[in-house]
Amino acid sequence: MLLKHSKGLIHFITLGCSKNTVDSEVLMRQFQAAGYPVSFDSEISNAEAAIINTCGFITDAKKESIDVILQCIEAKKNGILKRIFVIGCLSQRYGGDLYKEMPEIDAFLGVQQYSELLSYFQLNLKSEILGERLLTSPSHYAYLKIAEGCDRNCSFCAIPGIRGKHQSKPIESLIEEAAHLTSKGVKELILVAQDTTYYGIDIYKKQKLAELMSKLSEVKGVDWIRLHYAYPASFPLDVLDVIADNPKICNYIDIPFQHINDEILTSMKRSYSKKNILDLIDKIRAKVANASIRTTLITGYPNETKKQFDELFEFVSAIKFDRLGVFTYSHEEDTPAFLLKDNVSPKTKENRKQLIMELQESISFDHNQKRIGQTLQVIIDREDTDFYYGRSEFDSPEIDNEIIISKLNYKLSVGGIFPIKILNADSFDLFG
Repeated sequence: MLLKHSKGLIHFITLGCSKNTVDSEVLMRQFQAAGYPVSFDSEISNAEAAIINTCGFITDAKKESIDVILQCIEAKKNGILKRIFVIGCLSQRYGGDLYKEMPEIDAFLGVQQYSELLSYFQLNLKSEILGERLLTSPSHYAYLKIAEGCDRNCSFCAIPGIRGKHQSKPIESLIEEAAHLTSKGVKELILVAQDTTYYGIDIYKKQKLAELMSKLSEVKGVDWIRLHYAYPASFPLDVLDVIADNPKICNYIDIPFQHINDEILTSMKRSYSKKNILDLIDKIRAKVANASIRTTLITGYPNETKKQFDELFEFVSAIKFDRLGVFTYSHEEDTPAFLLKDNVSPKTKENRKQLIMELQESISFDHNQKRIGQTLQVIIDREDTDFYYGRSEFDSPEIDNEIIISKLNYKLSVGGIFPIKILNADSFDLFG
């Protein structure tokens, strides 16, 4: 998509998580306000500069970032690009080393170095519009980053070393940002941070996530609020009351457990046990009717035995999560787990991942079959020639199920919320 103004084109490429997406959107708004045209989802052609917002979290993400950087270097050699700037996690983590290998890059800058990047264009950061963004998602939903950094010390995670300590954004500024988003047509706010449940402790000296969610639900134009990246340890139970009692809060919690075996959890430095996990799941399901729980797991963590993996497999089989993602362990330097031997073979890691994903496919199929005959409120994300594609409150965009509706009998609008009766279902999609 190209947004026209009066200066040389700035092309953004955003890799990695939704938190990176927010950072890019903030920067794009700064360039737009300075009169630059900005593109973000089209092929690079004759651009003044490419700004690559990288991910450096795990090996696959680093490889993707490097591949994109090399493509842009080739485009620069061919005269398609004048300048290349690399920002974000990979640059924060390895910028000095990368510059030696890639002198064609004009600058490597770390996370949230907005002012430093803008200075290369003789621009100053406009602090008065920091709450404004140029959305790259469909205009009816947006990610709202409620904090930066992380105070946890999970053994496998490099993020605290990259993004620093947890820094909550004040409630007032988040309400202002939400109001700006809804004024542009946003109906669904997806709350993200490295650890959303820690929100408020640094600036208010206590957890404030429940209060934040309640206040955001009062912003004019907000229809749905969705919670991501909830850390299981010290989970604020008042959040469950807000989800249960407030119709604008989706019955959806993204809560990464990572494993279930106590020895693995201790080595991972997750600060909770198997019993804590099972108790929390029971509390969520007791308090929130029809709660849709999404989790992520890691297979092949150092020293993970077959017996420990079998325990993880049985956990998934017993709990029957509504949504689930699995990652194979990535051995990352500058993490506590890097001191351990990466002694589970890549093949075993992948096989274990596939076993859980196959199990989850059958669980998801059973869950979806129970939706047949129900009428759900569905937000329409996109359309093609024959179908509309939407989601219920139980699904987050891009990672969860879609609801597919034929265009033969209905005229719906993208961004609208409509009652849709579910007529059929497979493992990962519903048909209405």
